[in-house]
Formats: sequence, C-alpha cells, structure tokens
Amino acid sequence: MRTIRTVIILAVMAALGGTLFVYSGLYNVAATVQHTAPVYWLLNVVMRQSVQHRARAIRSPPLDDGAMIEAGARLYRVHCVQCHGAPGIAPAAFALGLMPLPANLSLTARDWNDPAELYWVVKHGIKTSGMPAWEFRLAEADLWAVVAFVNVLPGLSTHEYRAMTARDADVVTSVASAEAEESDGDDGDAARGQIALQQYACVTCHVIPGVVGASFPVGPSLAGIANRTYLAGILPNTRETMIQWLRSPQAIAPGSAMPDLGVSERDARDIAAYLETLK
Repeated sequence: MRTIRTVIILAVMAALGGTLFVYSGLYNVAATVQHTAPVYWLLNVVMRQSVQHRARAIRSPPLDDGAMIEAGARLYRVHCVQCHGAPGIAPAAFALGLMPLPANLSLTARDWNDPAELYWVVKHGIKTSGMPAWEFRLAEADLWAVVAFVNVLPGLSTHEYRAMTARDADVVTSVASAEAEESDGDDGDAARGQIALQQYACVTCHVIPGVVGASFPVGPSLAGIANRTYLAGILPNTRETMIQWLRSPQAIAPGSAMPDLGVSERDARDIAAYLETLK
C-alpha cells in the first residue's frame, strides 16, 4: 500500500513539474537553437521505431528497373532536392533554417535497409520535422519511383546525378498523377477524407470537427455543414456540388476567398464523404 502511495505521489509531482515547465516558457522553441543531444536522440529513436512498426506489412515491388529509377530521379529533383540536397547540390536556403535539419539522403538507403520504411516516410511524412506527406500529391507508382531512386543515391557521383536528372522527360507532378488512381468507391472514403482536409490545409481557414490544426478561421466553421441548404450561399448542398466546389471554387465564385487547391476527383469525393458526417 505504501509503495502504491509513493508511486502516485511521484506521478503527481512529475505531472506538476511538467506542467510548470511547459507554462514557464523556459523551453526555447527557436529554430536557431539546436536540440540537445538527448532530445535529438529521443526524437530520432521514436521516429525510427514508429516507422518500422507501421512499415512491417508493406511489400516492396522490384526497384531495379532503370526507367523507374530515372522517373524517381526527376521527381526527386522537383520535390525533394530543395530540402535534402543531392550530390554536388546544396539544399535551398529555407531548408537550411529548419530545425531539425532535413537529412542528407546520400547514405539513407544504407542506414534504412528496408525500402518499405522509406516508402512509408515518403507517403505519410513525419510530424514536426518539415517532411511532408506525398500521398495526396503523387501517384502510388511515383512514390515507389522516388524510393527506387533514393535506393541508388548512395552510389551516384555528382556527374551521374546531374546526367540522370537532366534527361528530357515529362515529370507528372502534384495531384495530376494521383488523378488516375481509382477511388475506393462512388460514396467516397470518409476516413481518408478527414485526413485530406488536413493535407489540403483546410483546417487553417475553417474550424473542422475532428481535424486538429493551426486554425485561424477566416472562413466559416464546417460544423454542421451536412445540414446546410447551400454551399457558399449559391450552390445546393449535394454530394456532387460539394465535389465541384472543392475542385473549382474560383470557377464557381470568382473572387471567393476559397482558393483552388488542386483537389483531385478522388480526394474531393473523400472529403465530401467526411463532411457529410458533420451534422
């Protein structure tokens, strides 16, 4: 009984101490101040264990196809080199100001010896690291192409990298490449739509039940939107008009504060499915 009481007292004291530390403002969140070595170690271990746990069930396709690797190189040049750099190429200035700094990927494939883990990171991103999720921006084949390229990056010289990324070929980027991927169904996937609302930064302008983010509501709250008669005051609130509005708000209401975000058909359908649950 005495042991239990001691544990409870220690737990309460730790909680109080943690609360005092948080509200004291002593922890410096400036990106110009590096993490301490123990904090950096802890963040890295938590991240690696989390990725390994979630990537276990992923089966990697063959990654040695030359065309696939070259496609990945071009995608890397468009989307990744700004933060991670490449052989002979420095990251962009903004990336040098991030904390923690984005990793140099020249040795990543050797350190992360399971391509499924790299795929998971590329697809889902890493919280509070600056690493974005590409699931809503690149097609599945493109995600694996990037992994295929990162897999060979440790063996590339500066000249080889520049030759590979300079070859003429169209790079299909953003939602255009994801557009061809089939939706899970005409009714949409509400769970995926909830994620998409965050990935398209909708929560930065709207209060959205179930979606957490840096909300500065310049737009109306989406609570109860399923029960509203009209969208933007002009469109009947139906599944199809919601999809139209999400994809092309400026075409429907030129000058609206709602920007065109390049939402794909699939993503719009999934978002609409989630919004229909907000009654």
